[in-house]
Amino acid sequence: VYRFRNSVWITSTFILLLVCFVCGCDKIQKGIREAAVFVPAAPDYNESKMWYVERNDQGDGVDVFYIPSTWEFDWKTSDSLVSHYADPSLPEHRVHMETEMAKVAEYMALGNNFYSPHYRHITLDSWATLNEDTIACRYMDVSFKDVKAAFHHFLINYNQGRPFILAGFSQGGKSVVELMKHLSEEERKRMIAAYVLGYKVTPADVEKAPWIKPATDSIDTGVTICYNSVSDVKYIKSVVSAPNVMCINPVNWCTDATPAMLNDTITVTVDPYYKVLVLQGFDGSYLPNILNVLNTGDYHGIEPWVYSDCLKKNMRQRIRSFQQEKMGR
Repeated sequence: VYRFRNSVWITSTFILLLVCFVCGCDKIQKGIREAAVFVPAAPDYNESKMWYVERNDQGDGVDVFYIPSTWEFDWKTSDSLVSHYADPSLPEHRVHMETEMAKVAEYMALGNNFYSPHYRHITLDSWATLNEDTIACRYMDVSFKDVKAAFHHFLINYNQGRPFILAGFSQGGKSVVELMKHLSEEERKRMIAAYVLGYKVTPADVEKAPWIKPATDSIDTGVTICYNSVSDVKYIKSVVSAPNVMCINPVNWCTDATPAMLNDTITVTVDPYYKVLVLQGFDGSYLPNILNVLNTGDYHGIEPWVYSDCLKKNMRQRIRSFQQEKMGR
């Protein structure tokens, strides 16, 4: 009997491992979630509460699709199940995300239509694992499915063939990179620029999607604006900023080490080797230490805010450049 049971257990385990190998990490993660982890229901993007929207286009603007960053820590349901995801059905989670959406809209929605979806983003604790496989499995299995669904809804119901800008901060920046891999040729032609704030574009990303091209100045279009800010290159956090293949200075729009002065006190310089921004004269002591991973020598928390005037001006520049190119065709 023992031999039989042991044989059955070994055979069953082998079959389970084989299934997991064939089906990939998504299936493994689903099995774990069913046992111990709570995954919120997918948002219905037909519901207006799943969107933060501002419509300010007066005739010369475009659409901005903005994906917010990470707001939630791991949390527990009433029956003590752990969740590694934000739950857009919870008003408090929506309030957290809309804090960022509204602040970013102050400059991205000027003269433009601004659309930002709530989604089941992975938690800060997920990022704190520093395990790229864990992050990728959780993100691709749940979060990115929401991002794709929201973007599809945006294209069909809001955008309807207009030029658009993609933008996102941190996990939202990751979402921008992943979305660009799935853009059709026609959609790529309508994309004015993609703003990846506080996240990386890896060699694997551009190998998979060679149309992800770096911005080289302030007016080129169809390009990606990418940067991360640190006090010193020794504080680079691989989970968000390495390996990185592109970086542009949002103050002077140079990709080399030409320094730029921000707000008369902060010197911003691209490190051409590590592809990050090195800041001198900036006091980031007020930034919260996030699980001893972010805002510890790096300036992750400032990316959409400290350069906001530069980004506001640049969006108008790239929109005008895109419109002029279109007229000249």
